Amino acid sequence: MKKINVAKNSGFCFGVRMAVDKALEEAEKSDNVIMLGDIVHNEHVVRKIDSSGVRVVDELPAENPGTLMLRAHGTVPEVYEEANEKGYRIVDATCPLVLEIHDNARGLDKDGYKVVIIGDHGHDEVKGIAGQVKNPIIISSPEEVEEKIPSRVRKIGVVVQSTQNIENAQAIVQKLMTLGREMKYYDTICKPTKLYQAEIRTMPLENDVMIIVGSFTSANTKRLTEISHSLNPKSYQVENGSDIEKGWFDGADTVGVTAGASTPDWIIDEVVKAIEKLNGE
Repeated sequence: MKKINVAKNSGFCFGVRMAVDKALEEAEKSDNVIMLGDIVHNEHVVRKIDSSGVRVVDELPAENPGTLMLRAHGTVPEVYEEANEKGYRIVDATCPLVLEIHDNARGLDKDGYKVVIIGDHGHDEVKGIAGQVKNPIIISSPEEVEEKIPSRVRKIGVVVQSTQNIENAQAIVQKLMTLGREMKYYDTICKPTKLYQAEIRTMPLENDVMIIVGSFTSANTKRLTEISHSLNPKSYQVENGSDIEKGWFDGADTVGVTAGASTPDWIIDEVVKAIEKLNGE
């Protein structure tokens, strides 16, 4: 019989839960609610929001303005300006911790620091942070530091994407310290991410098999998978219970289950039940 150990910290973080709840509430109030992109990086949540009537659009229609939901990842100031000009009612579901990163970045820029964002190129949250300041430098790995900052900078100000790999961010900061005469660093990796990553650095060593639940479009889930696989090769990422493969558990006595911050509880439960079903076969 396989023992299933579910992480204490997994699934929806408070920021994602808040955003999803707000979207569903707004959908009940109006049939004219739109978003510029998906609310979070999880297909199951996206389908639920879509079925509620919230529409995803690429740009703001000028006609018949209704309610604009701003997503958990945040956005650039120009979106607020355009929505106000076109007469939209704005419901801001940006995670409060992401808004804090925006404030930090603007403060650094105002105080004359060259703003460096440690984060994934092209990620929605990073785009939103970058949009707060002029000409920020985005760095995703230690190898990029010298390429992006070839000479010493007088003042470097650093913020971090909220779901970054802690060890990756620390390695980048170590290199940045040698390139600025003055450096100000905000540790803006959020508490849920730190808790999730703390567990994923121990659970793979304590379990024969690790299952990480979440979308392959979710940066924080992929990061959990990468960390887990580096510690236990028998680590597998799944989107739902139907992805579970029986062969993964051959000879295993213990199975650890965790999930990314955009993974809903009902999908985690589905995965656990799928593993339990294998126990009975």
